[in-house]
Amino acid sequence: MQKALMEAKQAYARGEFPVGCVIVHKNRIVSAGSRENSIGKTNEMDHAEILALRSLYQGSFDGEPADLTVYSTMEPCLMCFSTLIVNGIRRIVYAYEDAMGGGTNVPMKVLNPLYKEMEITIIPGILRRESLEIFAKFFNRPDNQYLSDSYLARYTLSQQSKVKRLE
Repeated sequence: MQKALMEAKQAYARGEFPVGCVIVHKNRIVSAGSRENSIGKTNEMDHAEILALRSLYQGSFDGEPADLTVYSTMEPCLMCFSTLIVNGIRRIVYAYEDAMGGGTNVPMKVLNPLYKEMEITIIPGILRRESLEIFAKFFNRPDNQYLSDSYLARYTLSQQSKVKRLE
């Protein structure tokens, strides 16, 4: 998760939404990505998880996708979650919950057969506080326009306030 946080910090330094992702195979990072195109001409396809997955398949990885673990600084959205699982990834670890658009709580058992039989392991909250700090910094940036008045921004800033009160 530390490497995913480094990816997120690189995205933040570029002014991007600070999501970082790494894909690990047998304790070795085989791919990484960070959010792109969240500023300027925004598109919602260049999420960190999607970019890391693309990089994985453009590289030399030839193992089993079920042996991979995805580490992301934010809970994958529905698009990223479904893309990861359709591509065979069965273990997802994330730091900070996406209170507005997280997709990992989809009730798989009520979906069509392709999905209902999948056994997915989700591990939330790993290095949550460190990830929260990056997102709070992003939403506090005076020049930030991306999701600046969203539920996620308000939630994140309220979470940061709670953490500070506990300190």
